[in-house]
Amino acid sequence: MKPHSFARHLLAAKVHTSRPAPEQGTSNTKEAKDMTHPAQPKASHFINGAYVEDTSGTPIPVIYAATGEQIATVYAATPAIVEQALSTAKAAQKEWAKMTGTERGRILRRAADIMRERNRDLSVLETYDTGKPLQETLVADATSGADALEYFGGLAASLTGEHIPLGEDWVYTKREALGLCVGIGAWNYPTQIACWKGAPALACGNSMVFKPSETTPLCALKVAEILHEAGLPAGLYNVIQGMGEVGGALVTDPRVDKVSLTGSVPTGKKVYAAAAAGMKHVTMELGGKSPMIVFDDADIDNAVGGAINGNFYSSGQVCSNGTRVFVQKGIKEKFLARLAERTGNAILGDPQDQATNFGPMVTENQMNIVLGYIEKGKEEGARLICGGKRADMPGFFIEPTVFADVTDDMTIAREEIFGPVMSVLDFETEEEVIARANDTEFGLSAGVFTNDFSRAHRVIAELEAGSCFINSYNDAPVEAPFGGVKASGIGRENSKEAIKNFSQVKSVYVRMGDVEAAF
Repeated sequence: MKPHSFARHLLAAKVHTSRPAPEQGTSNTKEAKDMTHPAQPKASHFINGAYVEDTSGTPIPVIYAATGEQIATVYAATPAIVEQALSTAKAAQKEWAKMTGTERGRILRRAADIMRERNRDLSVLETYDTGKPLQETLVADATSGADALEYFGGLAASLTGEHIPLGEDWVYTKREALGLCVGIGAWNYPTQIACWKGAPALACGNSMVFKPSETTPLCALKVAEILHEAGLPAGLYNVIQGMGEVGGALVTDPRVDKVSLTGSVPTGKKVYAAAAAGMKHVTMELGGKSPMIVFDDADIDNAVGGAINGNFYSSGQVCSNGTRVFVQKGIKEKFLARLAERTGNAILGDPQDQATNFGPMVTENQMNIVLGYIEKGKEEGARLICGGKRADMPGFFIEPTVFADVTDDMTIAREEIFGPVMSVLDFETEEEVIARANDTEFGLSAGVFTNDFSRAHRVIAELEAGSCFINSYNDAPVEAPFGGVKASGIGRENSKEAIKNFSQVKSVYVRMGDVEAAF
C-alpha cells in the first residue's frame, strides 16, 4: 500500500477526540440507534446520494481493535438494499458517461480537495475502523485516497481514441466505459481501497457499487458522502454493507459489467469463477508471500528499514509485505542484530496517541490466526529473535516478531500470515536466491537491496512479481501500477494501467469509396 518511513518524526498536533455534532438523517433513514461513540455512521448504506438504513439486515458489530469494545453497528444489505444500489447505479451511469472527461475530472479533483481538508477527521475514523495508529493514518490513508481522486480526475480529459489511416479509408477508436462496476474491499486499507477502485472507474464514465469488508465498514461511507458533496450525481457511487452473500449477489447480477476485488486468494478464486460465468471484466488484487533480498553489499540500515516497512507497517497487515527476507550469509548476524535493536523501538499503545507507531491486529480472530503461525514457527525449529507473543495490554496486540534460520519448507515461509511476523532466510549466491524467491504460488511484490545496480536490475528482471522495489519497499504512489502475477492477481490498480481495466476500446472502420462484393 503506501507506507512512509516507519521511523518518521512524530507529529506534534494532539488527537482530536471531541464528538462531532449530531447529523441529520435522511428521509430513508430510520430513527438512529442510541450510540454514544463518534464512529457510529448516520446509517449503514449510502445509495443514490443519501444515507439509507434497513435494520432487518444482519447486524454487523464494529469492534475497536485497540480495546475490544463495540463502537458502532451497521446492518448487512437486504435483497431490497442490493436491488436499490444496483438499479440506481445502472440508471445513473449512461448520463455520467455522456459528460466530458473534463467535467468528470473536475468533480473528482474537488472530492480530493475535500478529503485533504478533512484528513484529520478521516484519519481518526480510519484508526477506529482498523486500529492502525493515527501516526500512520494521517499520512497514508485518506491522503492516498485523495491522490487517487486527483490523479484520475486529471487523467479523465485525456481518455481519447486514435485515428488509423488506411489509404483512402480509415479507422478511429473510442475508449468507452464498461458500465456498472462492483468494488469489493479488504479490511486493511478501507479508505484507500474505496478510492483506488472508485477513482479510475468514475473517471472512465462508469458507476460503482462498493462493498467494504464487514470488518471495517465505516470509511467507505465517508468516501461516498464526500464524492456526492463534490458534485457527483446521485447513484454513481453507492456503498452497501454485508458479508459473502451480499458480495455474491453483486458479482452474479447480470447488470454488472466489471468486478474489482481486493482480498485473499481463496476469495479471489471464488469471485473470479462467478464473474467468469457472466463474462465480466475483473481485477483481482490478492495475497502474497513476497521476497525481499538483501545482498552483502547493501546498506544495512536501509535494508533493515525496508524489512521493517515490509513487515511491521500496519502491524504486518499489508498484502504486498516482503515477509520472506533473504539475507546473504556474510551479513546475516549483523543484519539480525540491527533489526532486533530497531524493532525494540516500536511503541505499542493507544492508536489515537500520535506517539504510538505500532497498532493491534484488526480483530481477535486475526490475532489468534497470527499467534497460531508464531507457534508453528517455534515448533518447526525457527530461531526466535524478538517478539513471539501477545502483548500484555488490552486489545488485539501482538509484539513485532522476527524468526531467523527459517527454511523454505517451513509453514511461516510458505503461507501468507498477514501479521507482524518476519521470516529471515539465509542464502549464498544470486542464482540460488532467485530460484528460491520464485518458488511460491504468489507473485505480488519483490524487493532487492544492493549497492550494485547492475545486479539489482538483473535480479529484479528474474523475479516473478508485479510490483518491485530496489533499495526500498512497499512504496505505492498512484502514478505507479500496482498488482501481481500468478496467484496474486489479475490486472493493475493505479497509473494509466487502471484506465485499461475500467474501459474498453471500440473500433470504427470508415470506408470512403464504394463497397465491393463477390455478387
